[in-house]
Amino acid sequence: MARITRAVGHLTEEEVKRRMISDPRPLYRQRWLIIYNALVEPGKAEDIARHCGVSKATVHALISSYNRQGRAAVETVGKGGRRSGYLNLEEEREFLAPFFGQAERGELATTEEIWRAFEARVGHEVDDSTIYRLLARHGWRKLMPRPRHPQADPQVQEQFKKTLRRRLRQQSRHEKPLMSDPS
Repeated sequence: MARITRAVGHLTEEEVKRRMISDPRPLYRQRWLIIYNALVEPGKAEDIARHCGVSKATVHALISSYNRQGRAAVETVGKGGRRSGYLNLEEEREFLAPFFGQAERGELATTEEIWRAFEARVGHEVDDSTIYRLLARHGWRKLMPRPRHPQADPQVQEQFKKTLRRRLRQQSRHEKPLMSDPS
């Protein structure tokens, strides 16, 4: 005979049902549905899992933590997010404030300058991708136009400038008109 999965009555059935219906987050609604099933009709974890569309392990884990912690087990922070950063978002805003001011005055704020200041702030070297992600998080776009193409040849460019008009004139003489006049 299988174990019967029961939820402890931390909240009333009506309260659980209200939360299950009104919570805007689908993950939380699903969690409340699992708890509601275990409250209203305790049964095997497999049956509750099949009814709610989750695995048996999910039912066991959720009911176990709900029985121990109550509502806090359901309303967790979630899996995603930014948990390990050099600075939190507010500290990042404070750090970037002088550079925003500099940019508003029309002065150039380079990533190199921000990078060195950031390394000084955190006290050790950081990868350049850290700075680009920091800037992207706060709405800054890339970046800095490259001053010249790495394969650019100044002599070829000058030659192109000198002969461009001549080539365009020759090309226009040899082209046929786009429309011919029938008259």
